[in-house]
Amino acid sequence: MKKTLLFYFLIITNVVGFSQSTSLTVFDRILFYDGYAALVNQPVPTGIIRHRNDLYAKKLTSSQLASFGDAMTLNVTINADCDNYDRIGNVNIALVPKNATTYNPNTVQRIELGRFITPFMNKNIPPNLVPYTFNIDNMTLIFKDPALNAIYDFWMELEVFGVPYAAQTQIEGCAGINSVFYGTVEIVSNIYPPVTSGNVLLPLNFKNNLNNYQAGASDAIGQTVRTIAFNLPNDVVGASFYLINSNHGSNTNGEEYNRRYHYVYFDDMTNPILTYRPGEATCEPYRVFNTQGNGIYSASPRTNAQWQSFSNWCPGAKIPLRKINLGTVSGGSHTFRLSVPTAVFVGGEGYFPVSLYLQAINTALGLDPISKVEYSIYPNPTTDRITLETSDAIKKITISNGLGQVVYEGNSKQISISNFSNGLYLMKVAFENGCNVTEKIIKK
Repeated sequence: MKKTLLFYFLIITNVVGFSQSTSLTVFDRILFYDGYAALVNQPVPTGIIRHRNDLYAKKLTSSQLASFGDAMTLNVTINADCDNYDRIGNVNIALVPKNATTYNPNTVQRIELGRFITPFMNKNIPPNLVPYTFNIDNMTLIFKDPALNAIYDFWMELEVFGVPYAAQTQIEGCAGINSVFYGTVEIVSNIYPPVTSGNVLLPLNFKNNLNNYQAGASDAIGQTVRTIAFNLPNDVVGASFYLINSNHGSNTNGEEYNRRYHYVYFDDMTNPILTYRPGEATCEPYRVFNTQGNGIYSASPRTNAQWQSFSNWCPGAKIPLRKINLGTVSGGSHTFRLSVPTAVFVGGEGYFPVSLYLQAINTALGLDPISKVEYSIYPNPTTDRITLETSDAIKKITISNGLGQVVYEGNSKQISISNFSNGLYLMKVAFENGCNVTEKIIKK
């Protein structure tokens, strides 16, 4: 797994005067193409990069960043072209080395600001567009940071994956067309009196798929659990996780159609800090945008109970950005875990794209790096061998029994426990970057 460079940074905002509003259009009806096809060579507006048919990027200039205030709204509009199915879209920020004219999205730090689901739209039937609005007030602390601005440029990304094949035969005017959606992104900002505070940004996960059938997608094959360990060099206050996850695919009766309980843990892996089931009370408010009759909307309205029985998202709605308040968090090693224990992936299909970052105020300001690790321990329970899968360097592994007695000490990623008595053990892993994690393992 790839290590990520992470940062502390100090934010000093030098805006004075009365409240005023500014508006910036980053993308104006940018046209997306078949996500499965080869990269198209159609021209793009000046200053915009087409990374893929489903991903565009544009650098925010220093003057644009200076115009942003403390209250920020992200407005996204998706116009129908030749895709009449529900698709996942999202808006991101990429931290790109200063003055670079392009970048590889897979090798830079990125955070997801908002995610949405397109409706089943017929471009010939109004309304043929759908608006989404996201509150991104917390981003002013990131955009205004002088230390980060000295090293990086902020590039805004709009990503919408679309496929035109069904529309080519079902929508008038789409035969032979491989364009799928138009996308517009606007930032509206209200400027208030200046704020000075220390800010910590810790990207932890960017749209990594979570499922139970792919190596590396979860802690272990057969589970739907993702564990992320990270280290804070100093105490922070006002800390919050920002979490986005949504379910997709799995064919009939799969994860796209079932509301599973999600459990979020922080350090204490026995008591969740957040439990939720995805999905809204009803999808009826979005019926107006679903103008193509090939989707999940029947000819007549459904009751709330009917919607909640099978759909965990509404085509035309945005996916919640869940802010999880942590308060004061001490320096040292910490662990985040997302678990969806009852998830079922029919036929080895489907996935949960998960994005996560931590933001807080640093009480001991500086530019010290924050470390994190990603790892898996499997099989667990086990009969003879435990494997620790990680790309991060290991300093020491210690396994203790229920009496606190150390029964193993070393740094091997594969440990034989065939001679252990059946029961519960604690496995402590110390990584070279300073992270320390503790996991329960069961010998049976």
